[in-house]
Amino acid sequence: MYKSCKLCQRACGVNREQGQRGYCKMTSEIYIARADLHYWEEPVISGSRGSGTVFFSGCSLGCIYCQNKDISRGGAGYHVTVDELSDIFLKLEKRGAHNVNLVTPTHYAPGIKEALLKARAGGLSVPTVYNTGAYDTVETVDMMSEVVDIWLPDLKYYRNETAKKYSNAENLPEVQRAAIDRMVYLSGAPVLSEDGMLKRGVVVRILLLPGHLAEAKLNLKYLYSKYGDSIYISLMSQYTPPENMPKPIDRRVSRAEYYELIEYAERLGVKNAFMQDISSASEEFIPEFFNSPAD
Repeated sequence: MYKSCKLCQRACGVNREQGQRGYCKMTSEIYIARADLHYWEEPVISGSRGSGTVFFSGCSLGCIYCQNKDISRGGAGYHVTVDELSDIFLKLEKRGAHNVNLVTPTHYAPGIKEALLKARAGGLSVPTVYNTGAYDTVETVDMMSEVVDIWLPDLKYYRNETAKKYSNAENLPEVQRAAIDRMVYLSGAPVLSEDGMLKRGVVVRILLLPGHLAEAKLNLKYLYSKYGDSIYISLMSQYTPPENMPKPIDRRVSRAEYYELIEYAERLGVKNAFMQDISSASEEFIPEFFNSPAD
Protein backbone atom coordinates (compact mmCIF):
# COMPACT_ATOMS: atom_id res chain seq x y z
CA MET A 1 0.00 0.00 0.00
CA TYR A 2 3.03 2.30 0.32
CA LYS A 3 3.98 1.78 -3.35
CA SER A 4 1.20 4.06 -4.59
CA CYS A 5 0.05 5.64 -1.36
CA LYS A 6 -3.64 6.44 -1.01
CA LEU A 7 -3.98 5.87 2.73
CA CYS A 8 -5.43 9.34 3.29
CA GLN A 9 -7.71 11.43 1.12
CA ARG A 10 -4.76 13.33 -0.38
CA ALA A 11 -4.21 10.18 -2.49
CA CYS A 12 -0.69 11.38 -3.42
CA GLY A 13 0.09 8.08 -5.16
CA VAL A 14 3.83 8.32 -4.45
CA ASN A 15 6.05 5.27 -3.92
CA ARG A 16 7.01 5.67 -0.29
CA GLU A 17 8.85 2.33 -0.30
CA GLN A 18 11.38 3.94 -2.64
CA GLY A 19 11.77 7.00 -0.44
CA GLN A 20 9.27 9.27 -2.15
CA ARG A 21 7.32 11.61 0.14
CA GLY A 22 3.77 12.80 -0.26
CA TYR A 23 1.92 15.45 1.71
CA CYS A 24 2.65 13.72 5.03
CA LYS A 25 6.40 14.14 4.27
CA MET A 26 7.21 10.60 5.41
CA THR A 27 8.51 7.51 3.61
CA SER A 28 7.40 4.01 4.54
CA GLU A 29 9.93 3.96 7.41
CA ILE A 30 8.08 4.47 10.70
CA TYR A 31 9.14 7.45 12.81
CA ILE A 32 7.77 8.17 16.26
CA ALA A 33 8.38 11.11 18.59
CA ARG A 34 7.10 9.81 21.91
CA ALA A 35 5.86 6.60 23.52
CA ASP A 36 4.68 7.01 27.09
CA LEU A 37 1.75 6.90 29.49
CA HIS A 38 -0.61 9.82 28.89
CA TYR A 39 -3.11 10.93 31.52
CA TRP A 40 -4.99 13.72 29.74
CA GLU A 41 -7.23 11.87 27.30
CA GLU A 42 -10.94 11.34 27.96
CA PRO A 43 -11.60 9.55 31.31
CA VAL A 44 -12.73 6.32 29.64
CA ILE A 45 -9.37 6.19 27.81
CA SER A 46 -6.80 7.52 30.30
CA GLY A 47 -8.40 6.11 33.43
CA SER A 48 -6.19 5.96 36.52
CA ARG A 49 -3.12 4.32 34.95
CA GLY A 50 -2.84 6.31 31.75
CA SER A 51 -3.16 5.59 28.05
CA GLY A 52 -0.14 4.01 26.33
CA THR A 53 0.29 6.76 23.77
CA VAL A 54 2.55 6.61 20.70
CA PHE A 55 2.97 9.85 18.73
CA PHE A 56 3.81 9.22 15.07
CA SER A 57 5.83 11.71 13.00
CA GLY A 58 4.26 13.31 9.94
CA CYS A 59 0.63 14.15 9.20
CA SER A 60 -1.74 14.23 6.25
CA LEU A 61 -3.35 17.47 7.44
CA GLY A 62 -1.85 20.94 7.57
CA CYS A 63 -3.48 22.66 10.55
CA ILE A 64 -1.91 26.09 10.94
CA TYR A 65 -2.44 25.99 14.71
CA CYS A 66 -0.95 22.51 15.27
CA GLN A 67 0.56 22.15 18.74
CA ASN A 68 2.97 19.46 17.56
CA LYS A 69 4.37 21.06 14.39
CA ASP A 70 7.89 19.77 14.99
CA ILE A 71 6.68 16.23 14.50
CA SER A 72 3.63 16.73 12.26
CA ARG A 73 5.34 18.91 9.65
CA GLY A 74 8.98 19.14 10.75
CA GLY A 75 9.78 15.44 10.46
CA ALA A 76 11.22 15.21 13.97
CA GLY A 77 11.29 11.82 15.65
CA TYR A 78 13.27 8.60 15.60
CA HIS A 79 13.03 5.54 13.38
CA VAL A 80 11.59 2.26 14.65
CA THR A 81 11.15 -1.04 12.87
CA VAL A 82 7.90 -2.97 12.93
CA ASP A 83 9.39 -5.36 15.51
CA GLU A 84 10.57 -2.46 17.68
CA LEU A 85 7.13 -0.83 17.49
CA SER A 86 5.54 -4.12 18.50
CA ASP A 87 7.87 -4.27 21.52
CA ILE A 88 6.93 -0.69 22.45
CA PHE A 89 3.24 -1.67 22.53
CA LEU A 90 4.03 -4.59 24.83
CA LYS A 91 6.19 -2.42 27.12
CA LEU A 92 3.39 0.12 27.48
CA GLU A 93 0.98 -2.60 28.59
CA LYS A 94 3.52 -3.92 31.09
CA ARG A 95 3.78 -0.42 32.54
CA GLY A 96 0.04 -0.55 33.25
CA ALA A 97 -1.44 1.27 30.26
CA HIS A 98 -5.18 0.81 29.87
CA ASN A 99 -4.75 0.73 26.09
CA VAL A 100 -2.37 1.40 23.20
CA ASN A 101 -3.14 4.85 21.78
CA LEU A 102 -1.99 5.56 18.20
CA VAL A 103 -1.73 9.32 17.60
CA THR A 104 -1.79 10.41 13.92
CA PRO A 105 -1.46 6.86 12.57
CA THR A 106 -3.08 7.12 9.13
CA HIS A 107 0.04 7.41 6.95
CA TYR A 108 1.67 4.44 8.73
CA ALA A 109 -1.45 2.25 8.89
CA PRO A 110 0.01 -0.88 7.16
CA GLY A 111 3.14 -0.93 9.34
CA ILE A 112 1.18 -0.22 12.51
CA LYS A 113 -1.24 -3.03 11.72
CA GLU A 114 1.65 -5.45 11.24
CA ALA A 115 3.21 -4.33 14.55
CA LEU A 116 -0.11 -4.75 16.38
CA LEU A 117 -0.64 -8.24 14.99
CA LYS A 118 2.87 -9.19 16.17
CA ALA A 119 2.20 -7.66 19.59
CA ARG A 120 -1.07 -9.53 19.97
CA ALA A 121 0.65 -12.75 19.02
CA GLY A 122 3.15 -11.86 21.76
CA GLY A 123 0.48 -11.37 24.41
CA LEU A 124 -0.86 -7.80 23.96
CA SER A 125 -4.33 -7.82 25.50
CA VAL A 126 -5.34 -4.17 26.02
CA PRO A 127 -7.55 -2.34 23.49
CA THR A 128 -6.09 -0.29 20.64
CA VAL A 129 -7.14 3.35 20.19
CA TYR A 130 -7.01 4.89 16.70
CA ASN A 131 -6.48 8.59 17.49
CA THR A 132 -6.88 10.38 14.17
CA GLY A 133 -7.63 13.66 12.45
CA ALA A 134 -10.00 11.47 10.40
CA TYR A 135 -8.65 12.35 6.97
CA ASP A 136 -8.65 8.58 6.46
CA THR A 137 -10.17 6.84 3.50
CA VAL A 138 -12.94 4.38 4.27
CA GLU A 139 -10.63 1.69 2.87
CA THR A 140 -7.96 2.55 5.45
CA VAL A 141 -10.55 2.42 8.23
CA ASP A 142 -11.68 -0.99 7.00
CA MET A 143 -8.10 -2.25 6.85
CA MET A 144 -7.41 -1.18 10.44
CA SER A 145 -10.67 -2.55 11.83
CA GLU A 146 -9.04 -5.94 12.43
CA VAL A 147 -6.71 -4.44 15.06
CA VAL A 148 -8.56 -1.33 16.31
CA ASP A 149 -11.04 -1.46 19.19
CA ILE A 150 -11.62 2.23 19.94
CA TRP A 151 -11.92 4.97 17.32
CA LEU A 152 -11.00 8.51 18.42
CA PRO A 153 -11.57 10.81 15.41
CA ASP A 154 -11.85 14.59 15.13
CA LEU A 155 -14.72 16.50 13.60
CA LYS A 156 -13.06 19.90 13.44
CA TYR A 157 -15.11 21.89 10.96
CA TYR A 158 -18.56 22.03 9.43
CA ARG A 159 -17.80 24.30 6.48
CA ASN A 160 -15.37 23.45 3.68
CA GLU A 161 -14.00 26.98 3.52
CA THR A 162 -12.96 26.83 7.18
CA ALA A 163 -11.26 23.47 6.64
CA LYS A 164 -9.34 24.83 3.67
CA LYS A 165 -8.31 27.98 5.54
CA TYR A 166 -7.07 26.30 8.70
CA SER A 167 -6.12 22.73 7.67
CA ASN A 168 -5.45 22.96 3.92
CA ALA A 169 -8.11 20.30 3.30
CA GLU A 170 -11.26 21.73 1.74
CA ASN A 171 -13.08 18.39 1.71
CA LEU A 172 -12.18 17.54 5.32
CA PRO A 173 -15.72 17.80 6.80
CA GLU A 174 -17.21 15.31 4.33
CA VAL A 175 -14.20 12.99 4.63
CA GLN A 176 -14.40 13.03 8.43
CA ARG A 177 -18.14 12.32 8.38
CA ALA A 178 -17.65 9.36 6.02
CA ALA A 179 -14.80 7.95 8.13
CA ILE A 180 -16.76 8.39 11.37
CA ASP A 181 -19.80 6.71 9.85
CA ARG A 182 -17.69 3.70 8.94
CA MET A 183 -16.11 3.61 12.40
CA VAL A 184 -19.53 3.60 14.07
CA TYR A 185 -20.73 0.86 11.74
CA LEU A 186 -17.68 -1.28 12.55
CA SER A 187 -17.63 -0.76 16.32
CA GLY A 188 -21.27 -0.58 17.31
CA ALA A 189 -22.40 0.89 20.61
CA PRO A 190 -19.81 1.60 23.34
CA VAL A 191 -18.69 -1.32 25.50
CA LEU A 192 -17.25 -0.55 28.93
CA SER A 193 -15.23 -2.75 31.25
CA GLU A 194 -16.25 -3.35 34.85
CA ASP A 195 -13.99 -0.48 35.96
CA GLY A 196 -15.58 1.96 33.49
CA MET A 197 -12.88 1.90 30.80
CA LEU A 198 -13.86 1.89 27.14
CA LYS A 199 -13.21 -1.50 25.53
CA ARG A 200 -14.86 -0.78 22.20
CA GLY A 201 -16.65 2.16 20.58
CA VAL A 202 -16.28 5.63 19.08
CA VAL A 203 -15.41 8.92 20.76
CA VAL A 204 -15.68 11.93 18.42
CA ARG A 205 -13.78 15.06 19.39
CA ILE A 206 -15.10 18.52 18.60
CA LEU A 207 -12.36 21.08 19.19
CA LEU A 208 -14.04 24.44 19.73
CA LEU A 209 -12.10 27.16 17.91
CA PRO A 210 -12.50 30.78 19.04
CA GLY A 211 -15.02 32.60 16.89
CA HIS A 212 -16.35 29.34 15.46
CA LEU A 213 -19.03 28.38 17.98
CA ALA A 214 -21.67 28.07 15.25
CA GLU A 215 -19.68 25.37 13.42
CA ALA A 216 -19.13 23.43 16.64
CA LYS A 217 -22.87 23.52 17.31
CA LEU A 218 -23.64 22.33 13.79
CA ASN A 219 -21.22 19.41 14.17
CA LEU A 220 -22.68 18.53 17.55
CA LYS A 221 -26.22 18.60 16.15
CA TYR A 222 -25.15 16.48 13.18
CA LEU A 223 -23.52 13.83 15.38
CA TYR A 224 -26.33 13.60 17.90
CA SER A 225 -29.05 13.59 15.24
CA LYS A 226 -27.32 10.73 13.40
CA TYR A 227 -25.93 8.59 16.24
CA GLY A 228 -27.63 9.70 19.45
CA ASP A 229 -25.89 8.24 22.49
CA SER A 230 -24.42 5.30 20.57
CA ILE A 231 -21.16 7.29 20.48
CA TYR A 232 -19.34 9.52 22.94
CA ILE A 233 -18.83 13.17 22.02
CA SER A 234 -15.88 15.04 23.52
CA LEU A 235 -16.36 18.83 23.68
CA MET A 236 -12.86 20.29 23.82
CA SER A 237 -11.90 23.76 25.04
CA GLN A 238 -8.14 23.23 24.99
CA TYR A 239 -7.27 25.26 21.88
CA THR A 240 -3.97 27.03 22.55
CA PRO A 241 -2.97 29.52 19.81
CA PRO A 242 0.61 29.56 18.53
CA GLU A 243 2.14 32.91 17.64
CA ASN A 244 0.99 34.88 14.59
CA MET A 245 -2.42 33.27 14.19
CA PRO A 246 -5.04 35.23 12.20
CA LYS A 247 -8.13 36.55 13.93
CA PRO A 248 -10.27 35.14 15.47
CA ILE A 249 -8.07 32.12 16.28
CA ASP A 250 -5.31 34.31 17.74
CA ARG A 251 -6.84 33.87 21.21
CA ARG A 252 -8.10 31.12 23.46
CA VAL A 253 -11.71 30.08 23.67
CA SER A 254 -13.71 32.21 26.08
CA ARG A 255 -15.67 30.75 28.96
CA ALA A 256 -18.85 32.19 27.44
CA GLU A 257 -18.23 30.40 24.12
CA TYR A 258 -17.48 27.06 25.73
CA TYR A 259 -20.33 27.17 28.23
CA GLU A 260 -22.75 28.04 25.43
CA LEU A 261 -21.61 24.90 23.59
CA ILE A 262 -22.17 22.81 26.73
CA GLU A 263 -25.61 24.32 27.26
CA TYR A 264 -26.47 23.55 23.64
CA ALA A 265 -25.48 19.91 24.17
CA GLU A 266 -27.75 19.80 27.21
CA ARG A 267 -30.65 21.25 25.22
CA LEU A 268 -30.15 18.62 22.52
CA GLY A 269 -30.32 15.93 25.22
CA VAL A 270 -26.78 14.61 24.79
CA LYS A 271 -25.91 12.13 27.56
CA ASN A 272 -22.63 10.52 26.47
CA ALA A 273 -20.42 13.60 26.42
CA PHE A 274 -17.16 14.74 27.95
CA MET A 275 -16.31 18.30 28.94
CA GLN A 276 -12.97 19.95 29.73
CA ASP A 277 -11.94 22.38 32.39
CA ILE A 278 -11.34 25.66 30.56
CA SER A 279 -7.86 25.74 32.17
CA SER A 280 -6.84 22.85 29.90
CA ALA A 281 -6.02 25.48 27.26
CA SER A 282 -2.42 25.73 28.37
CA GLU A 283 0.96 24.84 26.92
CA GLU A 284 1.75 22.81 30.06
CA PHE A 285 -0.57 20.08 28.73
CA ILE A 286 1.44 19.75 25.49
CA PRO A 287 3.75 16.75 26.00
CA GLU A 288 7.49 16.87 25.53
CA PHE A 289 8.78 14.68 22.73
CA PHE A 290 11.74 12.45 21.94
CA ASN A 291 11.65 10.33 25.09
CA SER A 292 12.87 6.77 25.02
CA PRO A 293 10.00 4.25 24.92
CA ALA A 294 11.64 2.50 27.87
CA ASP A 295 11.45 5.63 30.08
